[in-house]
Amino acid sequence: MVTNSIFFKVISRLSLVVSSTIILASCQVAPQTPSTAAAVAASTAQSSVATIPGEDAEPALQQDNAVSQPAEVPRPAVNRDDPNEEPSEPIAQSGTADETRPQTDKSSVEQPGVEQPGVEQPGVEQPGVEQPGVEQPSVEQPGVEQPGVEQPGVEQPDDLWERIRQDLSWQQTDSVRIDKARENYLRQSNYLPMMSERADQYLYYIVEEVQKRNMPMEIALIPMIESTLDPFARGPSGAAGLWQIMPKTGAHLGLEQDSWYDGRQAVRESTKVALDYLESLYYEFDEDWFLALAAYNAGSGRVSRAQEANKAKGLDTDYWSLKLPRHTTNYVPKVIALAQIVAEPERFEVTFPQVENAPSFEAVDTGTHLELAKAAELAEIDLETLRALNAGQLGETISPGRPFEILVPIDSVDIFEYNISQLSPEELVQWKTYKIKPGDSLGRIAQKFDIEVEVLQDINRIRGSTIQAGDILKIPGAGDSGLTRSHTSSEDPAFKGYRVREGDSLYGIAGRFKVSVDEIIAWNALDGRAFLKPGQQLKLYPKGG
Repeated sequence: MVTNSIFFKVISRLSLVVSSTIILASCQVAPQTPSTAAAVAASTAQSSVATIPGEDAEPALQQDNAVSQPAEVPRPAVNRDDPNEEPSEPIAQSGTADETRPQTDKSSVEQPGVEQPGVEQPGVEQPGVEQPGVEQPSVEQPGVEQPGVEQPGVEQPDDLWERIRQDLSWQQTDSVRIDKARENYLRQSNYLPMMSERADQYLYYIVEEVQKRNMPMEIALIPMIESTLDPFARGPSGAAGLWQIMPKTGAHLGLEQDSWYDGRQAVRESTKVALDYLESLYYEFDEDWFLALAAYNAGSGRVSRAQEANKAKGLDTDYWSLKLPRHTTNYVPKVIALAQIVAEPERFEVTFPQVENAPSFEAVDTGTHLELAKAAELAEIDLETLRALNAGQLGETISPGRPFEILVPIDSVDIFEYNISQLSPEELVQWKTYKIKPGDSLGRIAQKFDIEVEVLQDINRIRGSTIQAGDILKIPGAGDSGLTRSHTSSEDPAFKGYRVREGDSLYGIAGRFKVSVDEIIAWNALDGRAFLKPGQQLKLYPKGG
């Protein structure tokens, strides 16, 4: 009995061991067969990767503002420098690297027939299955930084040109048009030295604004092409300023333009709206900078029509394939050619004089309107330098109705602020504004402020006597600056005549005869924004005879 009992206990324990082994074995996952793995991979990849560049399948999801980057495919040779030449078959879409586009690092772009890590290849077993919920890197336009994407910080060099050089990305593009543009730059021996001289004043600010927006550094070169960095530049069609903005475009973008002030010539205002406009074009043309630049030059409507014409013929719609006006066809090549020279000056035997990689000016609040000649004296700089920084100011004084500020060279800020704090009220220009009411007339308003009708007309650029209720008039003198009827009378026994000489200014003449600039303007019905001319006759009424 004892023996039997022991025997049964042994059998029971063996049964438990066998049962446990069977249960553990049943919990193991059977290895996937190739067909099973492929099915799982296909199911997973469908939710994360729509298709592979070069495949015919339609993408399952359309990303907002995403740029499709097809891979390179064999195609017949086409002269990309002749936009009128039609290829025998459609060319690959914009973003494919060829002899006229920025060359792309092949190690980072998916190629047809090459297995990509983490991306399912149709009909090919994957070594691993992509994990759902893991964000996949987007494909950017080759060599172009995307707006809104923060770039890795780089230690800033002392030379601004070197800073620009570090961030250029289009210079590897090759084209006959680019070669011609580059040769044209190099033939102009004074072009680059002159640009560097002007760059001292404006380029740092432009580079800063471009980098804040993570735009391609090539965008900072556009004012060199548009205006040779001259804020006073005017084009034959009416474009003005560093960025050569047209009057209607400027008004549409919110730039103030009147007889006292032109925001298209103002360094800060024009740069802001130009970059705003370029960014809007970039997104309008599917995040293609070359098309955005073409639209900036020729207008978005013209570029869109050129694309539609190519689509109708089954042709590619990228910049290099479009039939555009000659100046637009050569516009992007000019930008790239200049980028190549800046990127490799030694290669092209060019020397760029160093430009300090630091702010060149600062906005200073004057607290009131100020004559520009007086401001130059207070900053201890010449008037030409002050006007170059404040090119938007068209008259002799800071524009009425605008903020009381002026741009001053960074090294002159402290002395300017100190000197302006020492001015007496009599040395400052006084202004008021008046909103025209129903029933008003110029004569009634002039009488109200004790000034001449001609003064109101001249200062406010009014032709004739018609005014409109709701408009704003600028009133000089605020009733106490001397622009009164008594001072405009030709019967004043203290009247003196003065012939303007070379180098004269309103401020200098006013100081010599102890009168104000406003008084000279009123007595002579001068254009407040015009400069004096040698030989011009002025009527003056010096105090005390």
